[in-house]
Amino acid sequence: MSTKEHDFIAIGGGSGGFNAARVARQYSDNVAIVDGAKELGGLCILRGCMPSKTLIYSAEVLHLAQQAEKFGLHIPEARVDMKALHDRKVATIKEFSDYRVESMESGKYHLYRNFCKFVGEDTIELDDGTRLKGKRFIVATGSRVSAPPIPGIDNPGIWTSDDVLELSELPESVVVLGGGVVACELAQFLNRIGSKTTQIQRSPHILKDQAPDVSEVVEDVFRKEGIDLYTNTSLTRIDKTSTGFTVVFESDGQEISCAANHVVNALGRIPATDSLGLESAGIKLKSNGQIVTDEYQRTTNHKVYAAGDCAGPFEIVHTAVLQGEFSAYHAFGKQKPPLNYGHMLDVVFTDPQVARVGLTRAELERRSIDFIVADYPFDDHGKSILMEAKQGFVRLFGEHPSGKILGAEIVSKDAGELIHTLSVAVSHGLTAASLLQTHWYHPTLSEIISYPLEDIVDALDE
Repeated sequence: MSTKEHDFIAIGGGSGGFNAARVARQYSDNVAIVDGAKELGGLCILRGCMPSKTLIYSAEVLHLAQQAEKFGLHIPEARVDMKALHDRKVATIKEFSDYRVESMESGKYHLYRNFCKFVGEDTIELDDGTRLKGKRFIVATGSRVSAPPIPGIDNPGIWTSDDVLELSELPESVVVLGGGVVACELAQFLNRIGSKTTQIQRSPHILKDQAPDVSEVVEDVFRKEGIDLYTNTSLTRIDKTSTGFTVVFESDGQEISCAANHVVNALGRIPATDSLGLESAGIKLKSNGQIVTDEYQRTTNHKVYAAGDCAGPFEIVHTAVLQGEFSAYHAFGKQKPPLNYGHMLDVVFTDPQVARVGLTRAELERRSIDFIVADYPFDDHGKSILMEAKQGFVRLFGEHPSGKILGAEIVSKDAGELIHTLSVAVSHGLTAASLLQTHWYHPTLSEIISYPLEDIVDALDE
């Protein structure tokens, strides 16, 4: 049995693994990437961020065209062309995936198109029997769709997000199970392109990790757009029928049955680590299945790092990239400050979008930090009114008495773009007073941020 040796081995060629290998390549010409997936590129490029946002943006353009009368326009008909929509997505994603594949196959890396498992603390075995010994590893194998213990969830034909992203024909009716980011983005997409859409969420609110009033803004829009949204439910079973499926659930003490041609399981994802033989390398897992890591991204085997969905604490692409890069720097003795998760940034690409950065109200209270909260609604803001984008608000948390911006929440049109001003403020410790020295152009969406900034400054002066 042959054994090959490498200075750094990335298990998984997605955002975390590839970027770790890219940094490692700066310090060694003996870097390997192990990825047995049918296609190279990782979840974000192939089945996550890029394809979903490509489709979501097209659906937003369609929605605006269908709302033409609000803008004084006459557009007789606006409807989806599913084949053209699919073809555009494929062509767009191909640009990204081709670049990633070209980079991995450039000769800079030893690329193994295999699955693998640990057989020791510094050795993995590929599925062809080859063994690789590494001085350092990173596990970045991502996540996969989970199947909670609901009778019928394993029925053949139940879709995952992968299936929705590959649609080339318009489904007549769909039930989306779940209320997380993926479920919400896909439910609104399906509804906007013309599918009769029902969404069933177990918790009292969709986007349950957000502030309740943030979630309520999105819930209100979903219902006004025609989504049959049920929250605070208990799923009973999923029955296969001659025309599709029937989902049975309890809501407000009543049993409800909902029939549709298709069901999407968007009830969450779990770390893809169960086939890696981690126990053979002395690598421990958390109770949720994610890999235990320290502040340096090291696992309980300090020769092995972990990044991305399989490690947490956030399943967000830019976090996986930062974790992967940081791991590689640390593995080669380059000193970098550990990642500050108190500066965390996340975005939900519903319409209105939801964006958040820094510490939440709950976390500020948990840490007993004295703070001021100020918010302002978009229905009293010039640019959002003329854009017919009046739903939502911006909310800032300022430290007392310094006025330093500790966190922010925005639910609005293009909140994912607006939040970055506040991300800079949180990461660099800027105060409300210092941000007010900035020119805020009128009329812009960004200008609304100056209003709660003024409220924080006024509160500090009282």
